[in-house]
Formats: sequence, structure tokens, C-alpha cells
Amino acid sequence: MINLISPSKIFKWIERLMNFINSIFFVVLIIGLTFALLISPPDYLQGDSVRIMYVHVPSAWISLASFTCIAILSILTFLLKIKNLNLISKSVAPLGLLFTFLAIVTGSLWGKPTWGTWWAWDARLTSMVVLLMFYVMYILSLKLIKDEDKANQVSALIAIVGLINIPIIKFSVDWWSTLHQPQSINILNGSSSIHSSMLFPLILMLLVLLLYCALIFLMKYKTEIIRIKKKNVKRL
Repeated sequence: MINLISPSKIFKWIERLMNFINSIFFVVLIIGLTFALLISPPDYLQGDSVRIMYVHVPSAWISLASFTCIAILSILTFLLKIKNLNLISKSVAPLGLLFTFLAIVTGSLWGKPTWGTWWAWDARLTSMVVLLMFYVMYILSLKLIKDEDKANQVSALIAIVGLINIPIIKFSVDWWSTLHQPQSINILNGSSSIHSSMLFPLILMLLVLLLYCALIFLMKYKTEIIRIKKKNVKRL
């Protein structure tokens, strides 16, 4: 398994995946934007401002999924000592930071016409800001600590501690009284309170952002592989 996921084994597949994503990305993007901005109906209460949902909701999902992925990989790194997992975590972290910031900004833009205010320090919004801080601490620890092994250990510890915040974000609307609406989609039982005319564009935009994430991840991961190879050559 270690050989299968080693950088030297998967490097040749990165270009193929990037080329495939590039070949379909703009087509999926155009289709997604067409459904999100033109075909999907306005909300009967929120009007066209509901279209912010098509960026805000997928961004929040990706934000939470990215940090969960980093934390799990950090735990596995401690247990299995597979260095390649650190490369994956480093490549995911900037994307997670980006989409956390995007979720907060779009949520603020959506909150103004919906709640009448740009910001409220309720449980969901505050816990998202905390998540943003964990992303920043994780990335800074990798950048500022010169000893690579120590940097990996500190960043992994930050990710593992930050994992506690994920269920807080997820269930904050259930545990406390907040302005943020309860979840509209329950993946566990496959239920949704969103009409299909809005759910389909939402899924399309999620696919668009996931393709973007995959492309940027592969580019970043490729850079990390090259960096490691150059470092090993210098040691020789």
C-alpha cells in the first residue's frame, strides 16, 4: 500500500488527471452557472439573493471536509509514519483555507438581505471563524518552523485539536439558538428540504468546485513532490 501511494509511483498519473479535469472543467462550469444563475427559480422570500447559496453551501462543505481530511491524515501519520500523507495534507490545507474564507464571505453577503445584518456572533458563524484560525495556524506552522519534522508534528497536532471544532460547526444550529438555518440536506438518510429545481444546480456547483479543488490539489501536490525530490538529490 505504501508503494502504491508513494510520490514516485503516482507522479505519472498527475498529468493525466489534470488533463482530464481541464478537458471537462469549463463545460461543467458553464452548465453549473447556467442552472444556478438563469434556470433555477428565485426564492419566494429571499428572491434572487438565494443564488448565493450555490457558492456558499458547497464552499462550507468543502471547508469542513478538507479539515476533516487533514486531521485524519495527521492521525494516520502519527500511527503509520507515512511521510507521503504529510504531502497530501499540505496540498489540501490552502484549499481548505480558501473555501473557509469564501464560505464566511458569501455567508455574510447572504446574511445582509436575509437577516438584515452582515454579521452576528452566533454559534455557527463563530465556529467557522475558529476553523479559519485553525487553518491559518496549521499553514503558518509549516511555513515558520524551519525543522521539517518538528513542523509536521506541530501542524498535525493543530489539525487533531482542530478536529474537535468540526462537530461543533455541524451541530451548532441544533445545540444552540442561532440565526443560521438548520441543515436542509441530510446525507445519512438521503432527505432534503430543498426543491429539486434548486437542489440540482446546487449539486452541479458542488461538482464544479470539487473539480477546481482537484485541479489545484494536483498542482500543489506535484509541486510538493518536486520539492521533496530536489531535497533528496541535494542530500546525495
